[in-house]
Amino acid sequence: MTTTGEERAAAVSGPWWWARWRSALFDGSLALASAAECAAEGVPFARDAGVPLAAGVLFGLLCGSVLLVRRRWPIAVVLVAIAVTPAQMGFLMGIVGLYTLATCELPRRIIGALAGMSLLGTMIVTFVRVRQDMARGDFTIGDWFVPFAAVTTSLGLTAPPLLLGLYVGARRRLMESLRERADSLERELQLLAERAEERAEWARGEERTRIAREMHDVVAHRVSLMVVHAAALQAVARKDPEKAVRNAALVGDMGRQALTELREMLGVLRSGEAPERPAPLRDPAALPLVAVGVAAAAAASRAAGEPGGDGPCLAELEELVGQSAAAGMVVDLSVEGEARPYGAEVEQTAYRVVQEALTNVHKHAAGAKTRVRLAHRGAEIAMQVENGPPPEPATASAAGLPSGGNGLLGMKERVVALGGVFVSGPTDAGGFRVSAVIPA
Repeated sequence: MTTTGEERAAAVSGPWWWARWRSALFDGSLALASAAECAAEGVPFARDAGVPLAAGVLFGLLCGSVLLVRRRWPIAVVLVAIAVTPAQMGFLMGIVGLYTLATCELPRRIIGALAGMSLLGTMIVTFVRVRQDMARGDFTIGDWFVPFAAVTTSLGLTAPPLLLGLYVGARRRLMESLRERADSLERELQLLAERAEERAEWARGEERTRIAREMHDVVAHRVSLMVVHAAALQAVARKDPEKAVRNAALVGDMGRQALTELREMLGVLRSGEAPERPAPLRDPAALPLVAVGVAAAAAASRAAGEPGGDGPCLAELEELVGQSAAAGMVVDLSVEGEARPYGAEVEQTAYRVVQEALTNVHKHAAGAKTRVRLAHRGAEIAMQVENGPPPEPATASAAGLPSGGNGLLGMKERVVALGGVFVSGPTDAGGFRVSAVIPA
């Protein structure tokens, strides 16, 4: 991956305005070469101008050393090169200055104006010098050579560095743009990764809740009935042996049904984890939560509504109420409206609401009279489970059934997930009422 802008800024380790020591050494070498050139060209300049030789050499050294600041002030370098053009010095400074100027992010009109000034100055100086040389007899070529030499020399000293600088500057800006886009893409990928992690954490929490709810629905009701029957069996074992035998048979049936549902759930989990060659799973946490949640839901619902399916549905509601009645609960079931098939999720949710409400009656109001109402309406299905106060306060927890406080929460989550309404609370008579309406 590319480095970000902050990392590149932190990587600046050169002196002053240089990003790297290598750049500083390179510019220093260019300035030294330019100073040596200008100092050498300052000797004939001093002779022609009639000034001391040392002054001409010192002037050349000062002018050539300006190339040291070409990265910081490229305009100043080009202006100095133009200024010393009449003295016929600073050719290296002019070429490097034009190249540096063209690579900078300056307005094109400034670059064009300075390049035009350099071109015109070089052309004029060359024209005058060549004409003077021809006048002294140094050249015997025709007069056409004077403008030709002036044009070719000025173009040769101006056009190549200018065009090369424009190309390098455009390429540099393109690479910078690509780096910025790469940095932006990297930041976006980091944000996406963080959001994906947040979504995964949220999904894990949702699956944990879903697994807990499905396990509660599968096991809690039947185990609660088993505890109630076991308590009744203990109470009537000596007084009524026949009733004790019936209660024992019911406890056995409930236990076998609970074990069957647990086996189905574990079978679905194992088959979903390793369908070809099941390997031993040493770490239970390695099982994906999503697969566990889906398997738990599939095992709990068991394809309700499908042909041949024996999962929880409204058709089994009468059997569910009969199991509670067999456990000693006085329960009445009433159905209003014309029964019709619903979606699998709707029937499962309605069944689970009634099942959990009856389980709560066994836990908290044992022996209380209970009424279950189911109403088939045009666009919805409504259910209500209402129980009266227990006959004796001590019997509310006589069977010793534990309560985790998750039953009502699980019912509400199921109903709300389907867009329904769930209400629960105590009644004025001292009982408890659970009501739910689910869109059909």
